[in-house]
Amino acid sequence: MSKRLPVFPLGTVLFPGLVLPLHIFEERYRTLVRELVASPEDGPHEFGVVTLRRGAEAPAPDSEDSPEPETPPIETGDLYPTGCTAELRQVTELPDGRYDIMTVGRRRFTVKNIHQGDEPYLTADVEWLPDESADQMAELLAPRALAAFRAYLELLRPDSEVLDAVPGDPTVLSHLIAATAQLTTDERQLLLSAPDTTTRLRTELKLLNREAGLLARVRAVPVPLSDLARPASPN
Repeated sequence: MSKRLPVFPLGTVLFPGLVLPLHIFEERYRTLVRELVASPEDGPHEFGVVTLRRGAEAPAPDSEDSPEPETPPIETGDLYPTGCTAELRQVTELPDGRYDIMTVGRRRFTVKNIHQGDEPYLTADVEWLPDESADQMAELLAPRALAAFRAYLELLRPDSEVLDAVPGDPTVLSHLIAATAQLTTDERQLLLSAPDTTTRLRTELKLLNREAGLLARVRAVPVPLSDLARPASPN
């Protein structure tokens, strides 16, 4: 069954359980924040985050007196088909009417249609993807994925604090790897849309082994790693 959901097109991929801070400056999304804050407390205060396939996010104005930048209309084909809701956890209203908000990824969905209708912000008809639970195979794959992730991070940035608190749940671990590893947007979207945790962990093992091999070869040559490493995804 489909549901109409307010959506926010961004250049990033959000995963369930991951934190996403946002600076809200466009008037249409200020309206959305105000509506979410005013909605009943027992309902989910959330909107959909969908990743731009074409185009770019609107740049923030240089100052509060600058005119708001115009953004071209967005169509369904401009977006990746899988998104994740962002639940409001903290809202700070700034003196000029902008907002700094803290959100956490909650539910995955598939975009069916995009609407630019009565609401000032974008909405979409979405279908929820099933909630994930780790099966026996995911439990077996999780330690292998964690070991591969540790080896990858040791090559990429040895001082990383990502794994100071290792998630025990395989699904949570799979989302953390997907959001943290230096992957392309297409690869992150592939992981977000995976039908289950086992599939995601298997894909991540392949990607991590590939990336670790590339990083190991780069470190074997006498030039700075930053000069040769594959450019990071804009996420």
